[in-house]
Amino acid sequence: MELDAYAASLRLEDTAPVARRVEELGFSGLWFTESQRPPYLACAVATTVTSSIDIGTAIAVAFPRSPMVTAQNAWELARSSNGRFLLGLGSQVKAHIERRFSMPFEHPGPKLREYVLALRAIWRAFQGEERLRFEGEYYSFSLLTDFFSPGPSDYPDIPVAVAGVNAGMARLAGEVCDGFHAHPFHSPRYLSEVIRPALAAGADAAGRAAGTCELYCPVFVIVGDSEAERVAQRESVRRQLSFYGSTRTYRGVFELHGWGDASEQLHRLMALGDTEAMAGIITDEMLDEYAVTATWDDLASTLLGRYQGLADRIFTYEPAQTWIDTPELAERWQAVAAAVRQVR
Repeated sequence: MELDAYAASLRLEDTAPVARRVEELGFSGLWFTESQRPPYLACAVATTVTSSIDIGTAIAVAFPRSPMVTAQNAWELARSSNGRFLLGLGSQVKAHIERRFSMPFEHPGPKLREYVLALRAIWRAFQGEERLRFEGEYYSFSLLTDFFSPGPSDYPDIPVAVAGVNAGMARLAGEVCDGFHAHPFHSPRYLSEVIRPALAAGADAAGRAAGTCELYCPVFVIVGDSEAERVAQRESVRRQLSFYGSTRTYRGVFELHGWGDASEQLHRLMALGDTEAMAGIITDEMLDEYAVTATWDDLASTLLGRYQGLADRIFTYEPAQTWIDTPELAERWQAVAAAVRQVR
């Protein structure tokens, strides 16, 4: 199991020092998300100032960009990183695709599946393995002259992952992808009883070997050597869980543990704008299922005990830039990364 770091909406001018420090601290990879800023620019900076860690998107939103645009970005990032780039894609939700990006939102599962297949067809054309001839229901590509092709790369096999919450997207990942990004709102039981079987079912349906598709997990971490240190973190995670849980897409994560009513309560309270009451729906028992709570000395063993053999890569959902310039916290995380690396 690899322990990575996470950079959320990192400013471009801050990317180089953060990426260098993450590598120095002994993490295996650094993930960039698409929220306030696009991830590909930061990935480009990070690939040029590091030499050993993996660099990836967790995730980039797929549908606002043509597969050709994404294929070009990923091709260059794979080459500039000497094969260390990991492409993670997500569908986002209807409101954001239509109202934030002004793009059509249609059949996200089948369309994302076709998106991945189109990427691979484009990359084979870049590599000179075949002419570009991809005809799908949503995308069609048939023109690629030498003038517009980046040409062959020493790193043409770019790992592609998709993100999701429920079994449907996990089956898609198992069928056509190299990885699956679980949502931070998960429990080990949900991963083992819902996500892992769906990945295996997708791989089996496609005739792929079991374990072909890796599982990547962002993790809510509440860490401190005293309850006083952890209390603010617990309340912050409680609020994050209540926000995510208010969307009905996440109902299954509650239902598996017998808390299906929480989903409807949170959805109703969100409509009323009552965020205080929403946080109150997330009990301490729920926090223990959906987040990792530990002291600093116990954090590595707690993460290993919870995820080793279940996830291939994990990373704390707290952005690295929030602690990386605090010497004491950086040293703490360095020790955690070293302890996980010893067991790897």
